[in-house]
Amino acid sequence: MGDVRIVSRRMVRPDPSIRWPPEHQPETIHPTPWDLRMLAVDYIQKGVLLPKTPAATTQGQGRNIPVVDRLSSSFASALGRFYHLAGRLAVNDDGAGAGQTISLRCSNEGAEFVHAVAPGVTVADITAPLCIPRVVWSFFPLNGVLGAEAATGSCPVLAAQVTDLDDGVFVAMSLNHGVADWTTFWHLFNTWSEISRRSVDGGYDCEISSPLPVFERWFPNGCAVPIPVPLGKLDDIVGQRRRAYGQRPPVLECFVRFSGESVKNLVSKANAEMSGSGTTISSLQAMLAHLWRAVFRARRLAPEQDTRYVHLVGCRGRADGMPAAYSGSAVSHVAADSTAGEILEKGLGRAACFALPPALARGAEAPALLFTGSSPRIDVYGNDFGWGAPVAVRSGGGSKLAGKATVYEGGCAAGSMALEVCLAPEALDRLVADQEFMSATVP
Repeated sequence: MGDVRIVSRRMVRPDPSIRWPPEHQPETIHPTPWDLRMLAVDYIQKGVLLPKTPAATTQGQGRNIPVVDRLSSSFASALGRFYHLAGRLAVNDDGAGAGQTISLRCSNEGAEFVHAVAPGVTVADITAPLCIPRVVWSFFPLNGVLGAEAATGSCPVLAAQVTDLDDGVFVAMSLNHGVADWTTFWHLFNTWSEISRRSVDGGYDCEISSPLPVFERWFPNGCAVPIPVPLGKLDDIVGQRRRAYGQRPPVLECFVRFSGESVKNLVSKANAEMSGSGTTISSLQAMLAHLWRAVFRARRLAPEQDTRYVHLVGCRGRADGMPAAYSGSAVSHVAADSTAGEILEKGLGRAACFALPPALARGAEAPALLFTGSSPRIDVYGNDFGWGAPVAVRSGGGSKLAGKATVYEGGCAAGSMALEVCLAPEALDRLVADQEFMSATVP
């Protein structure tokens, strides 16, 4: 498939016409334990595939603005609301020689904005194959960058890339996971698309429905602020991860969707199997159980094989005093341990019960790992930038390990869900050939 070529790079700074009251403009933001933990992983990389854009977007009064300039300007306006993401991570000695502290300096240095072209690549090249073509990873900026490298180096905490395809455009962002989680990521993305969609006469200071982010960080009671980090720890993290990445086996990924009716059928089956237990299984739990069992079959695990399922859970609404528009990283890991035989032999309902938070078991590390993140409640397909709703959603190459799955809204009517699943090539081949798993999917 065609190569992706960079046309231009620029640093976009927050639009100065979008002004916060001075009392709500922090100069420095100190990371929480949740933030610091996420510095060890790749940037969040998500994007949407949009239909073909016009060569120029009419803004009224005879003015025509190229689409990439429109996206750059509306991105700057969105940054005016999320101006802290135009800052940089900094490492400071704690003054006693015992460690370092990390901070996000709201220095207004900007977020990177990349314009690229992918000659010969079409929308169908991305959406038609069950297995996601590797060219998609080239639609994302800051590939292979760890969160900690933004503190030890000088790279931005946020970057966007607009890639022109032959008959469409891919709009993507990469965001440091040590600064924000997927909820804040999509909050910014929704804000950006709404500003672009609502802009009139080339002006981007428009009224939008997306709420303003909340900058104040949430710390557990008694937690030191700022939190000291042992000397050399960040360099150790980067070194260890780089060595681990060099040893990673190759993986492939697929994207499958489940209609609302299929999801209802899975929920009904799971609850019927657990009838009389006093447990009610949700649609997400049923879907994750369906995936868990299918991945075990695809991996051909022995019945006695110890396994672990890790699910990333958003903590907004669960942690006291944390608002819905909280702009930091607020994700907790919960894990369920089992043998492969127990999950495969005891049915969908039993597997779904293992996925019931917060009563999840924690045990020794299991070699057969599956982990999921994101949420089907996040508004992905509402990201219309002004010329049509997204055709698809895809993610970049960050943290693509065997056993990783991402959950999205399905984009095909209410209640639908989608899964992006990453496995070793031979296991993925068996997964997409698994009739029990695939029979619930839609084209």
